[in-house]
Order: sequence, then structure tokens, then C-alpha cells
Amino acid sequence: MWTGTRTTSPGETREAGALFVATLPPGTVAALHGELGSGKTTFVKGMAAGLGLKDQVSSPTFALIHEYGAPAQLYHIDCYREHSLVRWQSLGLWEYFDGQALTVVEWAEIIGTLLPDDAVHVYFTHGERDDERQIEVRV
Repeated sequence: MWTGTRTTSPGETREAGALFVATLPPGTVAALHGELGSGKTTFVKGMAAGLGLKDQVSSPTFALIHEYGAPAQLYHIDCYREHSLVRWQSLGLWEYFDGQALTVVEWAEIIGTLLPDDAVHVYFTHGERDDERQIEVRV
């Protein structure tokens, strides 16, 4: 499995996402953790490209969930604005975790208790330079 990297540009962060997704079996849940602006959405853009998806990937901060591909190959969930576990349960969160599509959850710590036990956790931190990111995978 891909274990992480240090990137120095958004392009490298997208490339890292493509490399990461190539190592994942269908149905994987990837839980992304990191501060605002640490590269999570850019990484997901790379994941979508790595899957061959042509969709325009954007942050689902206000929509909460975006689906990419037809049929869906990638679910992109953003928990930043919704902290209620009850609301996430009412949205049918578990349905996104049960299938062949990959599910990526930004701000995963907010719904930590709802994540499957086998979720792959990816941590993003800012580097010393403005465009530097450290990405680390923990299973």
C-alpha cells in the first residue's frame, strides 16, 4: 500500500492522490484528516483522475456529498459544516460505505465513530514552505 509522501505543489498533491487510489481495492473508505487548506480536496482531485474520471471535482462543503462517475465510482463526503452524527445517520451515510465505489471523507474526525473499522486514514500537514505538504497513510 502507498504510505505517503511530501509534496511541494498542488500538482504533486494531485499526483499523490492518483498514486494512492491505484493501491486501493474497490469499496475502500479513505478518511482524510488535516487543517483547512492542507491539500485534502486537491488530493481527491488526483484520486478521481487516477480512477479515470473526467468529472470536475470540487469540495462538497455545502452539498455534503458529491458522487463522481456513472455509475458512481467515487463518493466525496465533507463533514466540515455538519457535526451532527444523527444528521449523518439520517443521510444514510452507511450506504456510501457499503459498495464497490471508493468513499473519501474529508474532516473524518467529525464522524469518527461512524467510520468503518477498516477505513484507511490519511493525514495532511502543512510543511515549512507555503506549498509544502506532508501526507501520511495510517491503516
